[in-house]
Amino acid sequence: MGDLAGRVAARRSYSRVTPDAPTHDELLPLVAAAGRVADHSALHPWRIIELRGEARKRLGEAFVKDARASGPEAEKLAAKPLRSSLLLAIVSVRTKSEKVPGWEQDAVASGVAHILSLLLHDAGWGVMWRTGHHTRSKAVHRMHGLAKNERLLGWLYVGGIPADSKEGHRTSLDPERFLSTLD
Repeated sequence: MGDLAGRVAARRSYSRVTPDAPTHDELLPLVAAAGRVADHSALHPWRIIELRGEARKRLGEAFVKDARASGPEAEKLAAKPLRSSLLLAIVSVRTKSEKVPGWEQDAVASGVAHILSLLLHDAGWGVMWRTGHHTRSKAVHRMHGLAKNERLLGWLYVGGIPADSKEGHRTSLDPERFLSTLD
């Protein structure tokens, strides 16, 4: 397996990370590289929002508002965005196009998210992709300042890899099961 394929195969999700996180300037070349994803008509139908500090607390408050939660349930929801000192919100920005339907524009934004997660992992950061019904809530959309043509796809939670983190193990998949040939 080539060097790149080996590094991609070693990728894993980190549900627990340290408070360390890449700076804005460290993110810039990774975002630029992730933006090279296949993009029909070069619409660039995506954007990424950095959430740090108080922005993560406001996101937790939006989760609570969306769930109409109180007490221990509200506390648990409000703490979710605090699991990492950096969250990267992945947003699909749909543009009217005769050639590129909305689902394809969402796929481009998803591709950017995945490539960015691989690049962050390769740079030594722990990453976890998180989605869920909150991505579709009005309170969460307002908190992110999304326009009507924008859809929140999820967040990359990014941080340092804990020293006591165990090496991830993933069952290798059988590529023959997923790769077929038409005659």
